[in-house]
Order: sequence, then structure tokens, then C-alpha cells
Amino acid sequence: MVYKRKIYQDLLAHAQTPMVTVLTGMRRTGKTTLVSQLLKDISNKNSIFLDLQRPDSRELFEQKNYDNIYEALVARGMSQDGSMVVALDEIQLAPDCPSAIKYLYDHKGVKFIVTGSSSYYLKNLFSESLAGRKKIFELFPLDFGEFLLFRGVRSVPANWQIGMFDKDEYNRLSAYYEEFIRFGGFPQVVLAGSEVTKKDILLDIMSSYVNIDIRSLADFSDERNLFSLAKLLATRAGNRIEYNSLAKQIGLSRQTVKNYITFFENTYLIHTVPVYTKNAGREIVKARKLYFCDTGLANTLAELSSGAQFENTIYNQIVKLGTVQYYALKTGREIDFVLDGRLALEVKETPTDGDLSVLRRLSETAGIKETILVSRNESPLFENYIWGGSIQ
Repeated sequence: MVYKRKIYQDLLAHAQTPMVTVLTGMRRTGKTTLVSQLLKDISNKNSIFLDLQRPDSRELFEQKNYDNIYEALVARGMSQDGSMVVALDEIQLAPDCPSAIKYLYDHKGVKFIVTGSSSYYLKNLFSESLAGRKKIFELFPLDFGEFLLFRGVRSVPANWQIGMFDKDEYNRLSAYYEEFIRFGGFPQVVLAGSEVTKKDILLDIMSSYVNIDIRSLADFSDERNLFSLAKLLATRAGNRIEYNSLAKQIGLSRQTVKNYITFFENTYLIHTVPVYTKNAGREIVKARKLYFCDTGLANTLAELSSGAQFENTIYNQIVKLGTVQYYALKTGREIDFVLDGRLALEVKETPTDGDLSVLRRLSETAGIKETILVSRNESPLFENYIWGGSIQ
């Protein structure tokens, strides 16, 4: 069965334009599956799918004479009578490919749909060679609404920003949400039948990231140091990045740690969140907070605390909805998330009236009018909050 992701309709619409359609994101988020479905759904059936993990496909696009590539596509059954649609999977494995794409797009009218697992490579190199010719779509692990779809559970998205706790939906879906918090949203993991299988798949995803992404994209001499740093970062999910402390613990220079973290972010393993600030004199303006792209993946590196799991999950739920920042005073007081500069969100496993009072005071100091407490559990004596699973 094919499950349509929320991004799919926009992706399908763009796939039927002449421009280059680029789909990027962490590996194993379902990019190849979506592209295969696109080729079935687009009106132009003069299409071909090429996996650049195969040496013969890479060799085809490594040729210096780009007209030869076009002739080779014809030899593989593509018609010259109409426009061609060429889907290239794992394009980061063929570094010279963008030049060939540009030539065939400009001179032969070839439509390309490409996937890759590195934002660093795709965004930066494509920005130079395919300026004005492409649109980049980013695919992330499933959100909770998509998780429910994949599990065959009816989802009724509500306007969670009105700040109301829905007891009926909590009772109906809380067990699913707990699974989502623990194991995350990689499609294969969501569909796996047992906890053991879920854990094995997550370990395999991390192994593939180390053995393929790091080796093919990074110019780092010691993969073990990167893996050790990734494990250390997992223990700090939801915390500010302290480069000096990390460097001391892992035995590397501060600059090396910064380079590694930049690489992790550019290949979608982690996200860093800046501070929301209007008054640099009172607020911490440099330190960024760290979250993993998927809570289940973070849990394979280090068993996160219950609170860190929940906060990391909420981040991944709201990051698709707008610009996410956090607010912090030098006193140590913080607001977990600020969405689009207008909505303050505080994450509490079981919130209280006191938590709401603190959030409102901090929000007033920050100049933010809207506030919401986000809860993992039902609060027995308090109602002014939302359940995290309602963010779909």
C-alpha cells in the first residue's frame, strides 16, 4: 500500500512543470517511494528512474559529452518525440551531475526529478548551477498525523492553537502517541510489527548514515569521532550547544566540534534552534539549542530522559509549521519554543497552573502575546493546556 505524505500534492504539482524538482531529506524518510509514485501519477509517461547507487547509472552521468547522455537515454527506451522525464535517486553520489542536468534542461528540454540525502550538497551546489531552474522540497520523518495514517488510524486534526485539551482524543490516541514519542516517525519503523524490529531498523538507519553519508560527503579523517560526538549530542537533546564543553569531553578542538555539528545539521541528523531576542543586553544571543531529526533515532544513540524525548518530539512536530526559536534570560528562565515570533510554547509532561503563570510572565517580558502549555499526560487538576498529540 502507498501512503501519500502531506507534501505529496505540492510535489506532484511541481513534478508536472518543466523545472527541476528536488526532493531532499534524511535517508530512509521515503524519498524513493514518493518519486516512484510521482512517475506513476504524472501525465508524461516518457519517463525513466535511475538509481545512482548503481555504478552504471553513475557512469552515465559522469560523461563529459552531455549529448552522449541524451543518446544513452534514447537507447534505454526514451522517446525523442516529446519531453523526457528523468528521475535520479541519490544524486549526492554523482557530484558532477548538476552540470549535466543544467545542459540537458537548457538544450534538450529534459525534466528532472532528483532525490538526495544531503541538504549541504543539494542546496549549495544546486544554488550555483541550477539557479532559477529548480525547486527544493524537504522530506522529514512522519509527523503524528502521518503516523496515524500509516497505522490506519482515523485522524481528526483540530485547531490546537486555540489551546483546548480534548479528553476524548487523548483517550483514543495516547497509546499511539507514546509509541511515536519513543520510536519516532521513520516510515519503516512506524510500520514495523515489534519493538525489536523497530530498534533494529533504527540502528540500521544510523549505520547507513555513518557508512554512506559520512563516507561519501565528509572530508573527515576519523568516523569514530563523529559517531562518538553524535552519541554525546543525543544526551543533550533540548539543551544549548556548549562547544567548549563538548570539545573537552570528546578530546577534539572546538573548531572541529563546530565543523562536525555543522555537518550533522547539513545532513539532517540534527537541527539547531536560535534564540528569540529583541534586547541583546538582557538575553543570551549566541547559544543555540539542539534537537534530533527523529526522537527514535536519538534514542538509539543514547536513552533520552522522558522529558527530553517529549520536548524533542514536540520540536519535530512544530518545526514544519513555521520558524522555531526559543527564549532565554540570563537568569536561566526559558520558554521552550517561540513559533513565528508570536506564540510561546512551554512543554511539560504534566502541567500545572503555576507553569502557566510562569509562561505568561516570561512571554510578557519577551513581548509575546500568545501562550500555550503543551502536555504529554492528562493533568488531574488543571485544564488550560493542549495535549501534544493534537499537533498534527
